[in-house]
Amino acid sequence: EAVLRRRADRLFSVDFRLGKELITVKHPIFTGSATAIVTPFKEGGVDLESLGNLLDFQLENGTDAIVVCGTTGEASTMTYRERAETIAFCVQHVGGRVPVIAGSGSNSTENAVTLSREAERQGADGLLVGTPYYNKATQAGLHRHYRTIADAVSLPIILYSVPSRTGVKCTAETYAALAQHPNILGVKEAGGDLALIQKTRELCPEDFYIWSGNDDETAPIMLFGGKGVISVAANVMPREMHELTAACLRGDFTAAGRMQLKLRKLCEALFWEVNPIPVKTAMSMMGFCQERFRLPMCEMEEENRARLRTVLAEYGLVS
Repeated sequence: EAVLRRRADRLFSVDFRLGKELITVKHPIFTGSATAIVTPFKEGGVDLESLGNLLDFQLENGTDAIVVCGTTGEASTMTYRERAETIAFCVQHVGGRVPVIAGSGSNSTENAVTLSREAERQGADGLLVGTPYYNKATQAGLHRHYRTIADAVSLPIILYSVPSRTGVKCTAETYAALAQHPNILGVKEAGGDLALIQKTRELCPEDFYIWSGNDDETAPIMLFGGKGVISVAANVMPREMHELTAACLRGDFTAAGRMQLKLRKLCEALFWEVNPIPVKTAMSMMGFCQERFRLPMCEMEEENRARLRTVLAEYGLVS
């Protein structure tokens, strides 16, 4: 007997009953390239018109999923109401064409539960939940943090490890323990630790999925079984990031390696200053949104801005 469980009208898992034993097999919410989309601001709030144009650009160029209100979306400077409205707008505008995954992390477990439940109410297909910043929780604390959030919602959850911003990372053993939860689908790994990727793949079940959190590591992580990338660069070049991951998924790592090298200069340029300053500056140069940040994020330094424009011109993105 097989029972299908759906999340926001998308197949998430299959429960197989084998005699008295219930076996759950989870499916990836997406494979390929998901864009960690920037949040355009205007005086007084979120610029939803520009956000709609950004979403259209992504969908027209093959993006496989949208991640809204993540780190690249400057969610930490948005009010809870703004986050809810932005998620709802993305869900409505995308209209089911690709999954919409909402960032809902916090360094307070209680706040993360609130954000996660709100994202579920707004129709998100899944959640991206980062390790709690500043607190530097132990592995036991991380395990309890994530299980508490997963128990509070019915959406699939992608864990997000980015030690450069949070000061803490999960071990492969912690991932293996969390993989047993039916709502925990996998991890976006942005720690730059390929040995951890390999150990995670060895210790975790096949239905605990790994996505690259660093654009410049997409092909290597997919070589070790990763299902794609949650990408900053895809804001700027969505078609190319989609094609890179598509090559990996069909096993053509020779072509994928060439594409990864072709994108190297862009991926590097988008991190000359802290994300999302360079990528939002790039999107402004390309005419998609205002170059408006919320403090403590601020405008790019002039020297780096000039260098960034040069790189974008090399890729034919600006004149």
